[in-house]
Amino acid sequence: MDRFQEVRLIDDAEFADMWVRSRSQSRKLAKGALRRELSDKGIDPETAASALEQLSDEDEEEAARRLVERKLRSGSDLSDRAERDKITRRLASMLARKGYQPSQAFRVVGEVIDAQVEQESDQSADS
Repeated sequence: MDRFQEVRLIDDAEFADMWVRSRSQSRKLAKGALRRELSDKGIDPETAASALEQLSDEDEEEAARRLVERKLRSGSDLSDRAERDKITRRLASMLARKGYQPSQAFRVVGEVIDAQVEQESDQSADS
């Protein structure tokens, strides 16, 4: 093992950095989920924390916002309170499964839905 590390065939820090970049971009995972995955791969907490530093809070929030915008179905009846609550819970649950904190998930979903409602009302006012 020492020889493998010496010739850089085994480098936990490099692996962790690559893993965080790849999974945060392709799967839009939050730091919490990435930390768990790295732990499952046998990466020590210090190395994982160092790799996770490459993701800023703003990057994480923007990824969540883009994901919610993509998943929010156009044509959903957001004016119906019960339907809006159901959509909010569904989208926040999706973010939670990706490792986002519940408060952040509900806030981002609410902001995206509010923006969608405002956009739809502006479009109907223009018609």
